[in-house]
This record gives sequence, C-alpha cells and structure tokens, in this order.
Amino acid sequence: MKIGIVGATGEVGRMMIKVLEEYKIPIDTLKLFASKKSTKRTLTFKGKEVQVEELTEDSVKEKYDFLLFSVAAQISKIFAPIAAKSGNVVIDNSSAFRMDKDIPLVVPQINGNLVKNYKGIIANPNCSTIQMVLSLYKVHEKFGIEEIFISTYQAVSGAGHKAVIELQNQLDGNNETKVFPKQIAHNVIPLIGDLKNDNFSEEEYKIINETKKILNDVTIKIYPTAVRVPVFYGHSEAIVVKTSRPFIDISKIKKAMEESQDVIVTEDILTPIDAAGTDFVFVSRLRKIDNNRFSFWNVADNIRVGAATNAVKILMYMVGLS
Repeated sequence: MKIGIVGATGEVGRMMIKVLEEYKIPIDTLKLFASKKSTKRTLTFKGKEVQVEELTEDSVKEKYDFLLFSVAAQISKIFAPIAAKSGNVVIDNSSAFRMDKDIPLVVPQINGNLVKNYKGIIANPNCSTIQMVLSLYKVHEKFGIEEIFISTYQAVSGAGHKAVIELQNQLDGNNETKVFPKQIAHNVIPLIGDLKNDNFSEEEYKIINETKKILNDVTIKIYPTAVRVPVFYGHSEAIVVKTSRPFIDISKIKKAMEESQDVIVTEDILTPIDAAGTDFVFVSRLRKIDNNRFSFWNVADNIRVGAATNAVKILMYMVGLS
C-alpha cells in the first residue's frame, strides 16, 4: 500500500508512524508531509529514515491507498477535500468534518460498517469521545442510555507537542505560559477550547455531539465538564450513566463492557500511567447507584486510543486486516 501522513512531525503524526509499524501494515511507500519549516527533518519507519516533504496541493493529488491527516482543522479543510476529489481515502483527525452529516464519524469497533467500500473523507472522533463510547456502546445496545454525566481529566499531549514541552518546562521551573491560559504544572485548568455563549466549552460540545452521532442516538442527554490536568499522556474520565432499562445487578453492566472490543474491566485502580502506551480502554471503580444508574472511572492513552490507533484501525477495517 501507498500511505501518506499529513502532519507527520506532530504528536499524533509521529504516533501514527509508530502504530503503522507495530501493527505490521503492509506498506510499500510511506510519504510524510508537514509545513515547510519541517521539511529538513527525517523520521524513522521500519529502521529507515524517511524525509519529511512540504504539504502542497500537488502532494495530496497523488494517488494513495490512504492519507492520514493530523493537522489543524483549518488545514484539513483546505487539503482533505482536494485529496478526496483526487480519489483518495482520507482519515482526518481534526474536528473539521466530524459533524458533517455526509461524512462518517467512525470508531471501527462500533460503526465500522459505515466505511465498507467507502471513498472520500472519514472523520476520526475526539480523543475523550472515543474512549467513552468504547466503554459504553454495548451498554447502550443492551440497556439503552438516557443520560451521561462526564468529567474529563485530560493530559497535556491532547493539546500537541508544544503543550508537552510547556508542562515539562514549568516542572523545571520556567512558568511561562503560551499554550494554556493558566500555569498547568501543579495545577488543573477547568477549560479546554473556547467557551460558547452558554458557558460550555468547545471540547464539551465535541463530547456531546460526537457521542450522539457515533451511537446513532440524538436522544441521549450528555453533561460534560472538560478539565486539563498536569499529566503527559492518558486521559481519565469520571462517568455516571443512567440507562433506559433497569439492569438490577451491576454484573450485567460489567459483562456488557467486557464484551466491548479493546475494553478491559478491572478491580485494580487504574491511572493514566497504567494506560499510556497501550491500545486499551481501562474501566475501574465500576459501581451501582441504583437499578438504572452506575458510575465508573475510564482511562486510555489519548494519543493512541484517542487518535493514532483509531485512525489505523479504520484503515485496517477497510482493507480487511481486523
């Protein structure tokens, strides 16, 4: 296969390269694209150095089996349609196309059927959304979900490599803030993304709208609070769910979650450090509130599960490798 990665030098782009290698995707040609200032760099794939090329309209007009995009939404909006018009399958990690009714928003374990024999742009969901719906989609199938209350505790890597550097610099004593609105070291920031008129943030609206689209149910009521925490890798979520039908025994919820692909339910206390570097969503602290409500702690690697691995698994699903 011929595969291109757009935004290859970023946090997610680099992980896409690593995941493609780990999953032994049969690649004959790998092309890496980034901004002009990054074109002097090389990145390693299967022990060989690959030169980073400048992203141009001509570069995405070439024929690829897949183009994986991990760039800002405004860049995706320019280049992804050009690539798709040229006959390429584009898996886009930005928010640019997620809520477009004509573009599938895909977590392959849940709704991979949407991209069978598909050509064009495919949207990769938000990192926090992916790990939540992976834990809940079987629960929704079996018991229905009426309401979700979710508080996220999101790692700085979700804001890119510069955010990782900013946290490290602050831990080293340089408290300059460029990426975040407040100091993040030794602190938490109760805001991710711009605030909307009703005081919900952009990140919170992603969780609300994307969950409904992926689970194909606009009736679910979702109440999120998104918080940035001084963790390098791994998003955590405290979630309370109200089901439509009573489950009576919490073991039935546990069984449903255990039937979900790539979800591990455990009695251990799981943290972002435990999840980092893996491709699983970890559920712990599962507990019953009443016959229609339960609560749990949800942890996953945001760069892998929440971005790069999901994109690669979409690719694998489409070519019959999963």
